[in-house]
Amino acid sequence: MVEVLEACEEALDRAASIIRRGGLVAFPTETVYGLGACVFNQEAVAKIFEVKKRPRFDPIIVHVSNPGQLSCLCSEVGRTAKKLIERFWPGPLTLVLPKSRLVPYIVTAGLETVAIRMPSHPIALELIKRSETPIAAPSANLFGFLSPTTPEHVVEQLGEGVDMIIDGGRTPIGVESTIIDLSSSPELTLLRPGGLPVEEIEKVLGRKVVVSTISKKPRSPGQLPKHYSPRTPLRILRNNKKFESKGRIGLLAFKQPRRQGFFDVVEVLSPSGDLREAAYNLFSCLHRLDQAGLDLIYAEPVPETGLGRAIMDRLRKAEGISSVEEAR
Repeated sequence: MVEVLEACEEALDRAASIIRRGGLVAFPTETVYGLGACVFNQEAVAKIFEVKKRPRFDPIIVHVSNPGQLSCLCSEVGRTAKKLIERFWPGPLTLVLPKSRLVPYIVTAGLETVAIRMPSHPIALELIKRSETPIAAPSANLFGFLSPTTPEHVVEQLGEGVDMIIDGGRTPIGVESTIIDLSSSPELTLLRPGGLPVEEIEKVLGRKVVVSTISKKPRSPGQLPKHYSPRTPLRILRNNKKFESKGRIGLLAFKQPRRQGFFDVVEVLSPSGDLREAAYNLFSCLHRLDQAGLDLIYAEPVPETGLGRAIMDRLRKAEGISSVEEAR
């Protein structure tokens, strides 16, 4: 069995030693659990792709413990990036910037840009510090499947492929970071909605963020049309679509549903309709539904404001829908 250790001084030292030796460590961030390796060790990063069964064309986010580490990762950090870093780091915001020559192309999927963030989770920050290197870390799950918000989710999907898992309990935000591309300044492009609402970014900068379209060659994680998926088929409920009643049917409800008796299993994201609570519960609810022996999962839509935009992004990609227009 993979070693799962509660976060403590000894566990963090052992994990940092594994990172420095070219191994893989799963660790909690404020968003989801990450699968980390030394960013400058190409063989270690290659192990990430192998363990996750991740295609090499999908870039990996690099995690830092302080903004000073940007100097070895980026060739340029502009005024807008500095403003966002000052306001939102540490936190669930990833910035795509021009890469330095020190960053291996395996990390960036051959792109001349690199995605970087500074997590706010104390365990993640301490691990990066003790490892004495920025850490390349996508989510600690099999590629395309549900993201892990507990150490149990990591064990279930990756098992012996990981050298060690640091148990930091359940992650507090529950959806991945927001990704903003600043490499083609002055334009700001949203590549993935996430744990930081786009409205907060626009408020700080005083301008709108352009929303990226789905790309066959992603500029960041989470841009493929099919992603974050349970093994059980999932469909978003729409007013003009009829229910299927064959087999065992589950429901991912936003609030307490009126027609609960129609479904075999129901998971509620937030009884009060709070989007922050709904984001926190999203992947845990989907994991439980996926393990319930269902034939189909229906998901209620949520309002697309604040964290609701990130939730709907994950649900559309879980269903395999590439755009809002296609969903209608």
